[in-house]
Amino acid sequence: MEETLAVINKLLVEVFNDILLIEESALKSGQFNDVSVTEMHTIEEIGMYEPKSMSEIAKKLKITVGTLTVAINNLVKKGYCERYRSENDRRVVKVGLTKKGRLLYRVHEKFHTDMVKTAIANLSAEEDIALRKALENLSAFLKENYNLNCK
Repeated sequence: MEETLAVINKLLVEVFNDILLIEESALKSGQFNDVSVTEMHTIEEIGMYEPKSMSEIAKKLKITVGTLTVAINNLVKKGYCERYRSENDRRVVKVGLTKKGRLLYRVHEKFHTDMVKTAIANLSAEEDIALRKALENLSAFLKENYNLNCK
């Protein structure tokens, strides 16, 4: 049992670190080299279609609206997103992706899709269920023990 715990811990840490390094490297070396991983995750939270309010995005990212404002200012300058005033309440600022932002979103989404497809390739139905259950257990543990109840 201890060997299994050690191996799984090592693999989880390696996979987490590898994903972060790959995302950072891909952003730095690709056509989107002006975007940080943090900005990429902001773009991911803005989403593809419906503009979202600043407060919605800040809540999902677990940051203040003030911190988000700085990030959005940078993304607007770089041409990845735009601000809109709500039609219903002009005080509400909404943010949506530009064409350039939607392209980056799709590229990032494809990376994640390919990664997951590779992870589950050749799994039996039982293995698929076991992997899902293990990840659900891990997710629940993290949310319950580290106050991650926003997502």
